[in-house]
Amino acid sequence: MIGLLQRVSEASVTVDGECVGRIGPGLLVLLCAERGDTQKEADALLAKLLAYRVFYDADGKMNLNVGQVGGGLLLVPQFTLAADTRSGTRPSFTPAAPPQQARELFDYTVDRARTCHQPVETGRFGADMKVALVNDGPVTFWLQVAPSH
Repeated sequence: MIGLLQRVSEASVTVDGECVGRIGPGLLVLLCAERGDTQKEADALLAKLLAYRVFYDADGKMNLNVGQVGGGLLLVPQFTLAADTRSGTRPSFTPAAPPQQARELFDYTVDRARTCHQPVETGRFGADMKVALVNDGPVTFWLQVAPSH
């Protein structure tokens, strides 16, 4: 699984003119399930992103995680993160998990996140979403947990 983690001052997702998810300071995470991913990879990615220290402590060092600062979590499904862009000018999405599997893993990740963190907001799987954010820093990290076969 892939997570593109962005520290934000605020972020929101709008679908058909309706705001479906909004957070203040915290993390916007674009999530992508890849072929071969299971709940094991989803759990590992979630644990990593919740523990990732990207917020400043009193000394100005990135030593605090989202829970320690009481930040929000906005999880947005984003299959294009798995794109194979090595050749040509049109990406291939073969590395992405099939839609049903990706939806199940996204929903699973959201449910697991809500059991150990609040607030958790989401985008809408399969929808044409408008994502707005104020990237704080900017601070952006690519996290990836490869399937263990």
